Amino acid sequence: MKHTTFAFLYFIIITFCLASCDKEETTVLDGSPVKITFTMQGDFAFHEMTRALEADGKAMTDVWVLDYVGTELLQAVHQTSTDEDFGTPTMTLTTGEHHLYFIASRGTDPTLSTTDKTIVWAKPSDTFWTDYAVTVTPTTNGNRSVELQRVVTKLKIIVTDALPDGMTTMELSPSTWYLGMNYQTGEPSNASAYTTTINIPSNYAGRTNTSFSFHGMSGATEWTTDVTVTAKNSSAETIGSVIITNVPLLRNRSTDYSGPLFGSNGGMNMTLSTDWTDSYEATW
Repeated sequence: MKHTTFAFLYFIIITFCLASCDKEETTVLDGSPVKITFTMQGDFAFHEMTRALEADGKAMTDVWVLDYVGTELLQAVHQTSTDEDFGTPTMTLTTGEHHLYFIASRGTDPTLSTTDKTIVWAKPSDTFWTDYAVTVTPTTNGNRSVELQRVVTKLKIIVTDALPDGMTTMELSPSTWYLGMNYQTGEPSNASAYTTTINIPSNYAGRTNTSFSFHGMSGATEWTTDVTVTAKNSSAETIGSVIITNVPLLRNRSTDYSGPLFGSNGGMNMTLSTDWTDSYEATW
């Protein structure tokens, strides 16, 4: 009888232990969410005093972080430059494998679409991106550095002759321009004809070698577009123009064209890249 009693007690103890172990294992697998602060790094500087992310001396205005587990978007964070923790977002992540998509930009009027997985700007400007994969466990460190890469191209137009008196605007019009990007792949999106208009102060009259530049989204494969450069006066009349064909563009590269705009023999020379990536030159 004693043996039966001891056997029964032993069975109860083993069953309790197994139940406890199962419960503990489930707790570990479903561990509590982890709070992580991310510091953004890349081809820009972060200034502690002003809380600004700057590239080429100009501050970023927006930061997004989109948190995916598989195909499911768990959360999206959008910071603007007035936020106290701008550029150092803190997120609470569930345990498991995540892809975090980081974007920092100073383009104007951005629109985020989680349906299309895009961000589209009314006027694109310098933008950085990365796909950051992280496996979160209950012991994951609470601070991470994330390096972002530039995902735009830049076109610079240098007018070598003197700007005439009465010139009020410069219009730069590529036949194809990418206004957005897929935030999961970093690839350009929303291609369309585009015109950016630059106001010219009256004291610019007579200036030579005046440069005008603008940004667009780009992939890592070179592509081409035609660009019309038009100078206008206060009556919106064209006082100088040139059409540049087959302009080659590439992510993280500046394509520079220079030449006269107002002479009868208008034409522009081309220089590709500047200080962003390795350079090469061509003429036409």
